[in-house]
Amino acid sequence: MLIQLAVGAMLVCITVFVTVGFIATATMVLARLRKWMVSGRWFLKLVLSLSAVVLWMLSALTVSVWIWAGAFMVLDQFSTLEESIYFSVVSFTTLGFGDVVIGQDWRLLSGIIAANGLILFSLVTAFLIEFIVQVRGVQQRSN
Repeated sequence: MLIQLAVGAMLVCITVFVTVGFIATATMVLARLRKWMVSGRWFLKLVLSLSAVVLWMLSALTVSVWIWAGAFMVLDQFSTLEESIYFSVVSFTTLGFGDVVIGQDWRLLSGIIAANGLILFSLVTAFLIEFIVQVRGVQQRSN
Protein backbone atom coordinates (compact mmCIF):
# COMPACT_ATOMS: atom_id res chain seq x y z
CA MET A 1 0.00 0.00 0.00
CA LEU A 2 2.79 2.46 0.84
CA ILE A 3 4.46 1.82 -2.50
CA GLN A 4 1.18 2.59 -4.28
CA LEU A 5 0.86 5.84 -2.35
CA ALA A 6 4.47 6.79 -3.06
CA VAL A 7 4.15 6.08 -6.78
CA GLY A 8 0.83 7.93 -6.89
CA ALA A 9 2.30 10.94 -5.07
CA MET A 10 5.24 11.01 -7.46
CA LEU A 11 2.94 10.92 -10.50
CA VAL A 12 0.75 13.67 -9.02
CA CYS A 13 3.82 15.85 -8.45
CA ILE A 14 5.08 15.29 -11.99
CA THR A 15 1.72 16.10 -13.57
CA VAL A 16 1.26 19.18 -11.40
CA PHE A 17 4.70 20.47 -12.41
CA VAL A 18 3.93 19.79 -16.08
CA THR A 19 0.60 21.62 -15.91
CA VAL A 20 2.07 24.55 -14.00
CA GLY A 21 4.82 24.71 -16.61
CA PHE A 22 2.21 24.96 -19.36
CA ILE A 23 0.39 27.68 -17.42
CA ALA A 24 3.61 29.62 -16.81
CA THR A 25 4.49 29.44 -20.50
CA ALA A 26 1.02 30.61 -21.52
CA THR A 27 1.20 33.44 -18.99
CA MET A 28 4.52 34.68 -20.37
CA VAL A 29 3.33 34.55 -23.98
CA LEU A 30 0.03 36.24 -23.17
CA ALA A 31 1.79 39.00 -21.22
CA ARG A 32 3.82 39.79 -24.35
CA LEU A 33 0.71 39.76 -26.55
CA ARG A 34 -1.54 41.77 -24.22
CA LYS A 35 -1.48 45.07 -26.16
CA TRP A 36 -1.75 43.33 -29.51
CA MET A 37 -4.81 41.38 -28.36
CA VAL A 38 -6.88 44.47 -27.55
CA SER A 39 -5.91 46.64 -30.49
CA GLY A 40 -7.56 46.70 -33.88
CA ARG A 41 -9.78 43.70 -34.45
CA TRP A 42 -9.76 42.71 -30.82
CA PHE A 43 -12.74 40.34 -31.11
CA LEU A 44 -11.03 38.17 -33.72
CA LYS A 45 -7.81 38.27 -31.70
CA LEU A 46 -9.71 37.26 -28.55
CA VAL A 47 -11.28 34.31 -30.37
CA LEU A 48 -7.91 33.21 -31.74
CA SER A 49 -6.01 33.68 -28.49
CA LEU A 50 -8.67 32.00 -26.35
CA SER A 51 -8.79 29.08 -28.79
CA ALA A 52 -5.00 28.80 -28.66
CA VAL A 53 -4.96 28.93 -24.85
CA VAL A 54 -7.68 26.27 -24.59
CA LEU A 55 -5.79 23.97 -26.96
CA TRP A 56 -2.52 24.65 -25.11
CA MET A 57 -4.11 23.74 -21.77
CA LEU A 58 -5.73 20.67 -23.30
CA SER A 59 -2.22 19.68 -24.36
CA ALA A 60 -1.09 19.96 -20.74
CA LEU A 61 -3.87 17.63 -19.63
CA THR A 62 -3.05 15.25 -22.47
CA VAL A 63 0.60 15.09 -21.39
CA SER A 64 -0.57 14.27 -17.87
CA VAL A 65 -2.75 11.44 -19.14
CA TRP A 66 0.21 10.08 -21.14
CA ILE A 67 2.42 10.22 -18.05
CA TRP A 68 -0.10 8.12 -16.14
CA ALA A 69 -0.52 5.74 -19.10
CA GLY A 70 3.25 5.31 -19.30
CA ALA A 71 3.41 4.57 -15.60
CA PHE A 72 0.70 1.92 -15.95
CA MET A 73 2.68 0.33 -18.78
CA VAL A 74 5.88 0.35 -16.69
CA LEU A 75 3.93 -1.22 -13.82
CA ASP A 76 2.72 -3.88 -16.30
CA GLN A 77 -0.95 -3.19 -15.59
CA PHE A 78 -2.16 -3.33 -19.19
CA SER A 79 -1.18 -5.42 -22.15
CA THR A 80 -1.51 -2.64 -24.75
CA LEU A 81 -0.73 1.07 -24.85
CA GLU A 82 -4.27 1.75 -26.07
CA GLU A 83 -5.74 0.05 -23.02
CA SER A 84 -3.41 1.98 -20.73
CA ILE A 85 -4.28 5.32 -22.34
CA TYR A 86 -7.99 4.46 -22.29
CA PHE A 87 -7.91 3.63 -18.58
CA SER A 88 -5.90 6.80 -17.89
CA VAL A 89 -8.33 9.04 -19.79
CA VAL A 90 -11.40 7.46 -18.22
CA SER A 91 -9.89 7.69 -14.73
CA PHE A 92 -8.27 11.14 -15.13
CA THR A 93 -11.58 12.63 -16.27
CA THR A 94 -13.30 10.90 -13.32
CA LEU A 95 -15.65 9.22 -15.79
CA GLY A 96 -14.71 5.76 -14.51
CA PHE A 97 -16.58 3.40 -16.82
CA GLY A 98 -15.18 0.32 -15.10
CA ASP A 99 -14.95 -1.72 -18.29
CA VAL A 100 -11.16 -1.69 -17.97
CA VAL A 101 -9.74 -1.95 -14.47
CA ILE A 102 -6.32 -1.90 -12.91
CA GLY A 103 -4.94 -4.90 -11.05
CA GLN A 104 -5.61 -5.29 -7.35
CA ASP A 105 -1.94 -4.71 -6.48
CA TRP A 106 -2.13 -1.14 -7.82
CA ARG A 107 -5.81 -0.25 -7.53
CA LEU A 108 -5.19 2.67 -5.17
CA LEU A 109 -3.72 4.45 -8.18
CA SER A 110 -7.16 4.57 -9.80
CA GLY A 111 -8.41 6.86 -7.03
CA ILE A 112 -5.23 8.92 -7.07
CA ILE A 113 -5.41 9.51 -10.82
CA ALA A 114 -9.05 10.59 -10.47
CA ALA A 115 -8.15 13.09 -7.73
CA ASN A 116 -5.20 14.29 -9.82
CA GLY A 117 -7.43 14.83 -12.85
CA LEU A 118 -10.04 16.68 -10.80
CA ILE A 119 -7.43 19.05 -9.38
CA LEU A 120 -5.70 19.66 -12.72
CA PHE A 121 -8.97 20.26 -14.58
CA SER A 122 -9.90 22.75 -11.86
CA LEU A 123 -6.53 24.48 -12.15
CA VAL A 124 -6.84 24.73 -15.93
CA THR A 125 -10.40 26.04 -15.64
CA ALA A 126 -9.31 28.69 -13.14
CA PHE A 127 -6.52 29.76 -15.49
CA LEU A 128 -8.89 30.04 -18.45
CA ILE A 129 -11.35 32.12 -16.44
CA GLU A 130 -8.54 34.39 -15.24
CA PHE A 131 -7.35 34.78 -18.83
CA ILE A 132 -10.79 35.96 -19.93
CA VAL A 133 -11.08 38.34 -16.96
CA GLN A 134 -7.65 39.82 -17.69
CA VAL A 135 -8.33 40.29 -21.39
CA ARG A 136 -11.69 41.93 -20.71
CA GLY A 137 -10.08 44.22 -18.15
CA VAL A 138 -7.36 45.32 -20.57
CA GLN A 139 -9.95 45.79 -23.30
CA GLN A 140 -12.18 47.93 -21.08
CA ARG A 141 -9.24 50.09 -19.97
CA SER A 142 -8.17 50.65 -23.59
CA ASN A 143 -11.61 51.93 -24.66
